[in-house]
Amino acid sequence: MMSTYAIIGAGPSGLASARALSRRSIRVEGYEASHGVGGLWDITNPRSTVYESAHLISSRTTTEFAEFPMRTTVDYPGHRVLLDYFRDYAEHFGLNSLFRFGTTVTRLEPCDDGWDLTSTGPEGEQTRRYDGVVLANGTLAHPNIPTFPGEFTGEVMHTSSYKSAAQLTGKRVLLIGAGNSGCDIAVDAVHRAASIDMSVRRGYYFVPRYLFGRPSDTLNQGRPLPARLKQAVDSRVLRAFTGDPVRFGFPKPDYRIYESHPIVNTLVLHHLGQGDLRIRPDIERFDGDTVHFSDGTSGEYDLIILATGYRLDYPFVDRAHLQWQGAAPRLFLNMFPASFNGLYVVGMIEASGIGWQGRYEQAELLAAYLDASAATATAFRDRVTGDPWPDVTGGYHYLGLDRMAYYVNKDAYRAAVRRERAALDA
Repeated sequence: MMSTYAIIGAGPSGLASARALSRRSIRVEGYEASHGVGGLWDITNPRSTVYESAHLISSRTTTEFAEFPMRTTVDYPGHRVLLDYFRDYAEHFGLNSLFRFGTTVTRLEPCDDGWDLTSTGPEGEQTRRYDGVVLANGTLAHPNIPTFPGEFTGEVMHTSSYKSAAQLTGKRVLLIGAGNSGCDIAVDAVHRAASIDMSVRRGYYFVPRYLFGRPSDTLNQGRPLPARLKQAVDSRVLRAFTGDPVRFGFPKPDYRIYESHPIVNTLVLHHLGQGDLRIRPDIERFDGDTVHFSDGTSGEYDLIILATGYRLDYPFVDRAHLQWQGAAPRLFLNMFPASFNGLYVVGMIEASGIGWQGRYEQAELLAAYLDASAATATAFRDRVTGDPWPDVTGGYHYLGLDRMAYYVNKDAYRAAVRRERAALDA
């Protein structure tokens, strides 16, 4: 009988997986908890973490699927344009019929040489058996909620619950953390909130969306520079274009550029320069509606927004099956458990500029492995279990943060994926 593989998620990674596997006539059945494709880019999806002002932070041409360019000419399209793009992609390649929408996967259990997948949906609870399962349900669904001493009597929300600047109207807002979403929300707050402060613990590098009149991530698209040289050159270019964020109140970064994800939002610096918002240090404690900071100052707030990121989680499968180590599974190329137990992950990568094409290349590698002859597949597994794994850092020393546990350098990673695919297709 023909093998059948389940795909969990119909966002960019799930659609890429469905396209790549079905392209090789590999039989797939997809599961999506929401009502349609698009994943987090569908703001009506209950699990979506986007908000009304959300746009791409990488430019269109470095983000789109190579075989299916976007129809828009906008450099940094918003979430509505992106949802239309995924709907068009799914329609064009006939992917919608492969998915069960409104169906949530609740459990994966190994069974004989395959996996039992239990789901709940319009047909009730059902369990089906698959030869393998592709986990493509994304990395930004489970908020990281820190705790602080004391008690805050105002409103507290995570950025995952933020949808519109209307939620900020007339409120004294403290945003804890920065990151790209946090900085977007801070800019929203400037126009609607009574006041907006940002509490940050570490410094950041701010990258403008345009350099020399072009989207900044379209520059230097040829042969990548060595890490230290690129860090030296780009840090000087950024200083010339954006100045030193320290003068606006941010701490000095204790790491080199690209060792953590940069902030693609220089509007925050403009508003700091205009006095529209201010930077506060780390939190010491809460006391009613008062927040005390580590430098001895304090402020009164109505709303605290936690821009504290997300934690990786695949709640429907025991972590032992994915060989978790610390904050993330330990997988060959962030895809294959060394045990080759029939679980595969697509989309568990973060990298500046890797785009959806990078996810599609992951899916192509998986499809090549599943479609390979027995001898070729065995040789691939032997490489994974016997040889040192490729270095996908590109020479960068990433911060030892949970959110960086599955971070890669796009050039080193894509080169490694392409090498492995070429070997499987040889």
